[in-house]
Amino acid sequence: MAKNRILVVDDEQHFRDWLCQTLKRRNYAVESCEDGQSALDLLEEGQMFDVIVTDVRMPKMSGLQLLRTAKERFPGVDVVIMTQYGSVPEAVAALKDGAIDFLEKPFPQETLFLRVQKAFESRKLKLENYNLKRELGAKFQFDNIVGQSPKMLEVLEQLQMICPTKATVLIQGESGTGKELIARAMHENSPRRGGPFIKVNCAAMPETLMESELFGHEKGAFTGAIKTVEGRFALANGGTLLLDEVSEMSPTMQAKLLRVLQEREFEKLGGRETIKIDVRIVATTNRDLKKAIADGDFREDLYHRLNVCPIMVSPLRDRGEDIPVLASYFVSHYANDYAKDIHGIDEQAIEQLMNYAWPGNVRELQHKMERAVIMCDDNLIRPRHLYLDGLETTPSSETMFTLDAQTSATLAEIEKAAIFRTLRLNDNNRTKTAESLGISIRTLRNKLREYREEGIAVD
Repeated sequence: MAKNRILVVDDEQHFRDWLCQTLKRRNYAVESCEDGQSALDLLEEGQMFDVIVTDVRMPKMSGLQLLRTAKERFPGVDVVIMTQYGSVPEAVAALKDGAIDFLEKPFPQETLFLRVQKAFESRKLKLENYNLKRELGAKFQFDNIVGQSPKMLEVLEQLQMICPTKATVLIQGESGTGKELIARAMHENSPRRGGPFIKVNCAAMPETLMESELFGHEKGAFTGAIKTVEGRFALANGGTLLLDEVSEMSPTMQAKLLRVLQEREFEKLGGRETIKIDVRIVATTNRDLKKAIADGDFREDLYHRLNVCPIMVSPLRDRGEDIPVLASYFVSHYANDYAKDIHGIDEQAIEQLMNYAWPGNVRELQHKMERAVIMCDDNLIRPRHLYLDGLETTPSSETMFTLDAQTSATLAEIEKAAIFRTLRLNDNNRTKTAESLGISIRTLRNKLREYREEGIAVD
């Protein structure tokens, strides 16, 4: 198995040598050079590195210049910036330019290992998502359906088999799970994609209008029918007709729909001519149709006609693996729409998203991510941007202190930020945090007690 490759860039030879030896002891493949231009030369010669760890202030080409050029020419490489202790504006500028993390000199070796490991874990996740999307795209070509959970992959496999056919399909699932999106994908990946895709919202259509909407009517068929109108079945001829929330149809319309499915023909309201149709029917429902049949609300014979190829879409709470992928997809989409420089979602925000119940399913996640992008004042979506109902939205210890390029931070503020950041990196393990910071556990406890007395939530 190939080793993870790291390029160390620093003009101080002793420090550079220490970094290389330290990383090699952890079984990384390490190369080094003394300035940004030399690092760029290695990349342009074709040498491949997974992560670059670079100082900011160097001759010939600074670390920030190297970061910008590398991200532009070699976007696959991740960069960790090293700055002098307290050099906050440089660190913030690096993060805005695409650095994955930064280290404040001097730092203990455990902190170095944590940041480098974090960089590789982030890189691994990005590669897995990229490969998954490429694999699904090549296999299924359903560009707008995003997911990696076993239940979603099962749906995609079903679609692959169903799309080439003309079979009637019944898609069942809670509101907001993406049933219409799946129906559209089915049409676009079928031999009928050149034909029309027509939708009827059965829940929003009054019963008095439903027959006319579905089958059309002749001029004079009823009061107000001043001209002949084509119905949705006729408009969908040669394509696909989506009967959205078909369970809301009245018993009378259920009987008329059954006849069309059986005979593949109908008459307009007020008309005598029998019209033959070639339409694929896709129906959706958020109800348990077997229960509706038992309650006398839905015809059993119609159910069997619709349920030729059933697809069950699970609620988002039952496919948690899809939450980070979907959230990242929506953030990327809306960041582009609103022209905002947002690179992704931080770990604490992902954790909150995973712990939320999502009663509104994918639709709710989409709207929450749009709002998060609009409210985001950072280059990452953080917990304070999420506004999840029923979850604590008070800023965490870490987010109560935010640095930007205009901040004139005191040493005490920088110390506070470093402590909370290291606590998070060590999963709130105080012993490991003290070791990483190079302080005693007693000193750390005293500092946390001071912050607690200031009213900051520590635990």
